[in-house]
Amino acid sequence: MRRSVLAFSGLALFGAALTACSVNRFERRDPWRDQAEQVCLAKKLVTQTEFITPAAAIDGPGPCGMQQPFRVTRLGNGSVLLKQRMTLGCPALAEAEAWLADTIQPAAELYFGVPVAEINAGSYSCRGRNNQPGAKLSEHGFGNAVDIMSFKLADGHVITVKGGWRGTEAEQNFLREVFLGACQRFTTVLAPGSNVFHYDHIHVDLARHDPRGLRRICQPLIKFTPQLGGDGPRPLSKPVPPPRQPAPPQAPVDIEEDDPYGVSPMSRAHSATQVARAPVRAPAQAPSAYTSVQARPAFAPRPAPRVAAVPEEPAGDEGEPLQLGAPPPSVDGPIY
Repeated sequence: MRRSVLAFSGLALFGAALTACSVNRFERRDPWRDQAEQVCLAKKLVTQTEFITPAAAIDGPGPCGMQQPFRVTRLGNGSVLLKQRMTLGCPALAEAEAWLADTIQPAAELYFGVPVAEINAGSYSCRGRNNQPGAKLSEHGFGNAVDIMSFKLADGHVITVKGGWRGTEAEQNFLREVFLGACQRFTTVLAPGSNVFHYDHIHVDLARHDPRGLRRICQPLIKFTPQLGGDGPRPLSKPVPPPRQPAPPQAPVDIEEDDPYGVSPMSRAHSATQVARAPVRAPAQAPSAYTSVQARPAFAPRPAPRVAAVPEEPAGDEGEPLQLGAPPPSVDGPIY
């Protein structure tokens, strides 16, 4: 009995040591993080409701945490259910609410005729990037990032980022509107095609890529003309944002590479998902490859078959297909 207790205690201590090693304790929380929280709270950019409630400060392990976390069960004044509760800091929550109001819901109404009713998203998690022990901390460790995996519409249809990015025309257009809208609000936006880790979700965060926090990273580069467009980037957290345009190309510098499921793309099992499909015109029926067989006299010669011409496949609107592998190394430094 005593040996069993000692063995169990040893395993528990070993597990605790592994957990401690998973967070880079040599990092320090940058001063701008607390300052950004304080400004956001002072401006009252987040409104407390029965769905958005303040929680006790999170301090650690290591530099993880935030001064004033918010527990969120619904967004959009309660109109959009979260499949799993989120924990976010004030700046990220304020931008997520604005993104929902000025891009996600209008895009859903435009392409599907119904609003988004539920979002499957991930938020706070004190861990290294890509769930690697000792790696640089993810923005999720500061409540400063959101991962969107899927949208459920009011009619019950589900649009997954994994399937919809190359799905129906309506799904593709909707997700690209959402993607470009995020690029006008967040400093980092990564979608399928940016690297292998984001094949199934859209990652957004408010990391600072330069001392002044002006540099933005929006990947991948896509050929798409937004229907909700305009000119000029959106300022952060404004009730009525001005029109927007796609963000300029940015070199990948110190960007987030994370996997909300904690697995590689090759190890995730495929599952059938109900997806939204917009009404499309029925394609013109090609003529039959052979003429119909009719009753003929025995001596009548059989006519030669008529082979229908195969129409050429029209060129896509997006040019070259997006590469789902990791991007090549940048001259500015490695991608973490």
